[in-house]
Amino acid sequence: MEPAVENENTGSFVATTVRAHQAPLLRYATRLLGDAETARDVVQDTFVKLMQQPVGAVDGHVAEWLYRVCRNRAVDVLRKEGRMRLFAEGELEQVRTADLRPGRALEAAETQDALLRLIDTLPPNQQEVIRLKFQSGFSYKEISRITELSVSNVGFLIHTAVKRLRAEFAAQHP
Repeated sequence: MEPAVENENTGSFVATTVRAHQAPLLRYATRLLGDAETARDVVQDTFVKLMQQPVGAVDGHVAEWLYRVCRNRAVDVLRKEGRMRLFAEGELEQVRTADLRPGRALEAAETQDALLRLIDTLPPNQQEVIRLKFQSGFSYKEISRITELSVSNVGFLIHTAVKRLRAEFAAQHP
């Protein structure tokens, strides 16, 4: 009888995890691959691998686990296709806030657009850590686990990228 309870718990855990993480993983994979269809396949593979894991093996760090598996699968796909570029130019994601006055909303959208374009000019490793930190909200330690870089290397990449973004943004918007 215990295996049935484990299967029910696993099914509920997976369903909850898919609801919570599918959209952010799709955005992440699309950025890595530059192709929404391939990204959907990679994310689907990621969730299939999740279903094969015991709940206890990933519970408590499921987001890190998902992003790492997704990243590894995306890198495999890129290698297989012979086009190892981590970030393609893609659609810009926008955050909308209803409370801003129209002029401020336009200014905020222009600033965000300018920053996203500047992020696209960063080296791929800096783009990835910046997006994981500021778009996905991961800590340095979590980013380290996802990218397999040391925590200090993640910190260095983020610091260097932010410094460059500030300088370039200031130069473009005096």
